Amino acid sequence: MTTQRYGTDPSSRTRARRWAWLPVLVVGFGLFTAVQQALVITGNPTLVPSLLVLGALLVPVTFVIYIDGRNPAYDLPLSVLLSCALLGGVLGAAVASVLEFDTMRRLGALPTVYIGLIEETAKLLVPIVMLIFTRYRRNPADGLLIGVAVGMGFAVLETLGYGFVTLLASGGDLTDAEGLLLLRGILSPAGHAAWTGLTAAALWWAHAQRWRPRALAAVIGTFLLVVVLHTLWDAAGAWYGYLIIGFISLALLLRQTHRDVLIATAPAGAS
Repeated sequence: MTTQRYGTDPSSRTRARRWAWLPVLVVGFGLFTAVQQALVITGNPTLVPSLLVLGALLVPVTFVIYIDGRNPAYDLPLSVLLSCALLGGVLGAAVASVLEFDTMRRLGALPTVYIGLIEETAKLLVPIVMLIFTRYRRNPADGLLIGVAVGMGFAVLETLGYGFVTLLASGGDLTDAEGLLLLRGILSPAGHAAWTGLTAAALWWAHAQRWRPRALAAVIGTFLLVVVLHTLWDAAGAWYGYLIIGFISLALLLRQTHRDVLIATAPAGAS
């Protein structure tokens, strides 16, 4: 007689992974609301950092887990994803800040296209290190997930910075800061996460193709595309501009995710 261990059914694990984002969103939103209400009731300023951190993290973390659950072929431990998000976000933000400052000092101004070019380049530092020096370069699908994690790490730090500056500029009024956290949190998957995810996916695909000319052209084309999308995003002055650019960016990312799923689930030998 054979026995089956509970919790070892592959389909059950796949379903659990696919829906893991939902409890993260619910619990995270509950914690954010609890801290917000405690701050309103007590007026205790020591709760402000907790509110900013929770507000900046909620949507990005949820989105990374959502993308991770879309494809059973992803081969990245949570510890690796968190490390990529932390290192990629911190290094990307620091390098981009220095380069933007240097460019502004040299040119006397910082053209919008330079912002997109600098930030999209800086965010690729950690993905490139992962591609060259780790075993996680073997699975082409992992590139997208690493890029999304790095993009979200960058977005979280950027949101925290803007939230802090907004809080200071408003004299401690939380209304403006909460509105900014909400807006940037909702838009973050369609911005940095999508752009870095697309470029990293192209890098991993090029590696799988042994850097053939067509693959190199795809990397260059994808990078230029995300720089253009980033530039248009920064130049957009109305909500419908963000909506259109965000829709295009997110649609491209989800399309690539779907393609990775089809490749991962295709029968062996299928073209």
